[in-house]
Amino acid sequence: MTARIAYFSMEVGLMTEMPTYSGGLGVLSGDTLRAAADLGVPMLAVTLLYRQGFFRQHIGPDGTQSETVPSWEPEAFLEPLDTRVTVVLEGRPVVIRPWLFRVRGVRGAEVPLYMLDTDLPDNDAEDRLLTGQLYGGDQRYRLRQEAVLGLGGIAALRALGHADIDTYHMNEGHSALLTLALLAERTGGVLPGGASEADFDAVRQRCVFTTHTPVPAGHDRFPLDVVAGVLGENLAETIRSLPCTEGGVLNMTFLGLFFSRHVNGVARRHAEVAQDLYPGYHVHAITNGVHAPTWVSEPFARLYDERIPGWRVDNYYLRQALDLSVEDVMEAHLQAKRQLLAEVERRTGTRLDPAAMTIGFARRAATYKRADFVFTNIESLRGISRSVGRLQFVYAGKAHPHDEPAKDLIKRVFAARDSLQEDVPVVYLEEHDMGLAKLLCSGVDLWLNNPQKPLEASGTSGMKAALNGVPSLSVLDGWWPEGWIEGVTGWSIGDGPQPEDPRAEVASLYNKLGYVIVPLFYGAPSNYARVMRATIAVNGSYFTAQRMLQQYLATAYALRLTETGL
Repeated sequence: MTARIAYFSMEVGLMTEMPTYSGGLGVLSGDTLRAAADLGVPMLAVTLLYRQGFFRQHIGPDGTQSETVPSWEPEAFLEPLDTRVTVVLEGRPVVIRPWLFRVRGVRGAEVPLYMLDTDLPDNDAEDRLLTGQLYGGDQRYRLRQEAVLGLGGIAALRALGHADIDTYHMNEGHSALLTLALLAERTGGVLPGGASEADFDAVRQRCVFTTHTPVPAGHDRFPLDVVAGVLGENLAETIRSLPCTEGGVLNMTFLGLFFSRHVNGVARRHAEVAQDLYPGYHVHAITNGVHAPTWVSEPFARLYDERIPGWRVDNYYLRQALDLSVEDVMEAHLQAKRQLLAEVERRTGTRLDPAAMTIGFARRAATYKRADFVFTNIESLRGISRSVGRLQFVYAGKAHPHDEPAKDLIKRVFAARDSLQEDVPVVYLEEHDMGLAKLLCSGVDLWLNNPQKPLEASGTSGMKAALNGVPSLSVLDGWWPEGWIEGVTGWSIGDGPQPEDPRAEVASLYNKLGYVIVPLFYGAPSNYARVMRATIAVNGSYFTAQRMLQQYLATAYALRLTETGL
């Protein structure tokens, strides 16, 4: 199968044992590649090989996070390739070697993932570290990494024989320098001054761009003096001539936007927000999805295999979950819950009650995600647990090593735990990775999500939960306005997509818990199981990477499904 789509992403999460991802962006990338392999899409992917990964998280008794460097052996998972390519950074040649990971689909098709490595004897000691740590170092380090991804990625593809790519998909702005490599190919390397609007448009017709965050900190910016020092004056002058700088700073998102024929956000609400941020571009909406066979727990996978054969090949078959008995749904969920609680006890020594309503919150620890929001009024929460039905919480999530406010957020969850004590047990599990995420999304009874609107781009943890029959209680941001049917697939916090007074949101949260959700869970468990079943049928069947990729094929990639061989 000749690849026609090249997917570039700064991080790709495929398995816990390969710590080449930091959170949702990387896991989404991995799910995209798995869906492409399942569907037989002619795609390949490019990322960096991070020998030091992101970091391993350790949390002290008071919630203080510390970090260590993970260790893994690429040779155990990847095929080293003999190919070598070179990019010039800071005037020095940097040699890059690609490694190969084969993403295999349910019907045997493969998507090659090339992971770029600079840890080679040919390179200076400093350059060998460029593919060491994900999202590490200063601006100079980050720009050099992104040059290896964008410029080096194009060079590697050419050396590997991939010359006929129709579409280059930039998953966020980290890889946007690839557009300059394509422009140089188009103009025979004559930059700057040798490129015309026709050349720009020719590159534009080959590129698509996905933006994932409305948070300013999520967009990479590099001072032009750093750009000139790293990339050379030739490329820096080209960048200065393009509408991708502001105040003497290169904005990688603007570079990707300028050179793309198609731009999309990752939920309908997010596309609206992004459209306001980028008024000169038409921002489409392709809502994220998750790879169903990866994120369905073992108990539910057995149930689906028995009662909904074919769901692995065509995820939309999960609509038939409405035919499952509530007893079967309850039993599969109880098995998943026991697996989670056993892992909690193994990690922490805390024995949670399998009969108690267990609420999950596991997101990257960022202040706008408001992990401590449910603890705003400790006495209200204690009153619900004492008088309506017992509650317990399971938390997880990493804070970036340099994000002190996010680290303080974890400490506040621990402080709430200490205040609530036995009335509402709270555990915070360290080292949130793909393996733990699967246990959490399937083993809790309710998924809580309360970011500050409108800062949630999409969010996929609630989609993973939905595949396992776990309904959400969430603010109406990101993907949730599309998946929310009140009392059918879950419940809303607040009344709409616009920002609200936090006091009103807190009141809504406690009212939903105290008067609707907890009474339903304890007073009518079979009716709660019907909500779980509807969650699978409505949201689990739709918010999949398979559906997402089919939308990319039809719109962003402009490939008819018949062209993919499907």
